[in-house]
Amino acid sequence: MRPVLEHRWDLTPREAFALQRELSARVRVSGHPPSEPFLVAGCDAAGSGRWSRRDEQITACVIVFRFPSWEIVDRTWARGPSPFPYVPGLLSFREAPLYIEAFAKLRVRPDIVIYDGQGIAHPRGLGLASHLGVFFDLPTVGAAKSRLIGTHREPGSARGCSARLMHDGRVMGRVVRTQTGVKPLYVSPGHRIGIEEAASLVLRLAPRYRLPEPTRQADRWVRELSRPMDVRV
Repeated sequence: MRPVLEHRWDLTPREAFALQRELSARVRVSGHPPSEPFLVAGCDAAGSGRWSRRDEQITACVIVFRFPSWEIVDRTWARGPSPFPYVPGLLSFREAPLYIEAFAKLRVRPDIVIYDGQGIAHPRGLGLASHLGVFFDLPTVGAAKSRLIGTHREPGSARGCSARLMHDGRVMGRVVRTQTGVKPLYVSPGHRIGIEEAASLVLRLAPRYRLPEPTRQADRWVRELSRPMDVRV
């Protein structure tokens, strides 16, 4: 799978902030999920724990499912040194190069991609899901476990309850309770999907657990891949 956009990754934080502002103008916050059956990819990444280092080893994995059967169609991963140190709000510059390497190995092109990260709910409107959505011109959704920006009321405790995530007077996403009594997820469009549509899709993709099944499986796999070789079973 090849990107439709190219840019440098070895930037200074100031240059990266400027690029985010530029690319955020290309984000489309409209569209619907594909019709069933469709291919949905779940993505997650993990590092070695030395967040301040530019050369920290990052592992990124992608798993593609056919929905609604949950058949795994393809999965890939990539590992290498991060080209960017940890800076709040610039996660995509740290992880995206490894995701791009992993996506290049896919034998299929997913119809939509779910990231464990932010979409437009980001200080400059370009979280990881939005950045890679524009990069590949694919519909993407960010389903994050924590909030980066915005305010919201607490959604009801039952599965399916949600609340608007607001920032500077604008709706940036929805806070979605995917399972009764568990912490909600912060869902925002990445690219080529609307806010309500993104929230509805994440709920459909999380039938049993807090996390959507694509990112939950990606999280499990990246943890396995990140373990030292001598302790893997």
